[in-house]
Amino acid sequence: MIRDLVSTVIPVYNRPALLREAVASVLVQDYRPIEVIIVDDGSTDDSARVAAELAACNPGVIRLFRIANSGPGFAREIGRKAACGEFIQYLDSDDLLMPGKFSAQVASLRVHPECGVAYGKTGYGVDTTHPCKWTGERIETMWPSFLQWRWWDTSTPLYRREVTDAVGPWENLCQEEDWVYDCRAAILGTRLCYVDQFVSVSGNRVPDRLGGNTSLPRYWRDRATAHCMIWECVTRIGLNYDQPEFHHFARELFLLARQCGAAGLAAESRELFQLARAASGPQRERGLDFRLYRALASLLGWTRVGWLACAIDRW
Repeated sequence: MIRDLVSTVIPVYNRPALLREAVASVLVQDYRPIEVIIVDDGSTDDSARVAAELAACNPGVIRLFRIANSGPGFAREIGRKAACGEFIQYLDSDDLLMPGKFSAQVASLRVHPECGVAYGKTGYGVDTTHPCKWTGERIETMWPSFLQWRWWDTSTPLYRREVTDAVGPWENLCQEEDWVYDCRAAILGTRLCYVDQFVSVSGNRVPDRLGGNTSLPRYWRDRATAHCMIWECVTRIGLNYDQPEFHHFARELFLLARQCGAAGLAAESRELFQLARAASGPQRERGLDFRLYRALASLLGWTRVGWLACAIDRW
């Protein structure tokens, strides 16, 4: 680890123009020292050439790695292991950092040594006046708020290196691997410090974000795997049925169980249903909705009852 260094990890797949913009948003930061680690995730277009040009024009600052196409989680893990910085920034190739992000967040972490992550406001698309998700709110700890949902984007936080080392490797998933990662950081008791300014811009600058095709079985299979991993985080930190975040996650498990059934994933649907009951508590798991759904699944099968339930949900 090199003290004071901020390492930015950028995975890219077939986005040459956006990659230039993302890298430029790092290079214009008024903070130094920095390094940029580009991980070309098996691009089949001009992205590899653009990445090589950027590395050649910025020797000692940009390093380039090429891997076979494996998805965003695995690509970020390659970058995480290569990073030398005291602070780690993850940046998707279709997102941008705002000027002054590093200087503000590093200064905040220096003032608050008890905090492991600094975050600030993130704009959506071209809007930098309204913070997206909960990035405009001051939240002191990652747990249990991250059990409810991932309330920031990948570009929002700046992590201390000891936090990313303790979290460990990224999962090789194409969906919700980032939520799993942050839940693992959350159960470490990671405290947050807030920077009251816009620090990044995210949003659908491209129509096909990585892994976002809901018609593919892997989309639902990866989401199911991610939810099971988050449940493992829950069991490690301890069950608390009184927390509203806990109730929300239980409902999320039940909803995903129905969706996986409708997508034809019977085994995943059954497992998520069992987790939803376990997360609902000893009294709630005997509720009429659970008993009725289980009876219908026994009669119709997990895929048919999932399709029927999702049709009713849409109606």
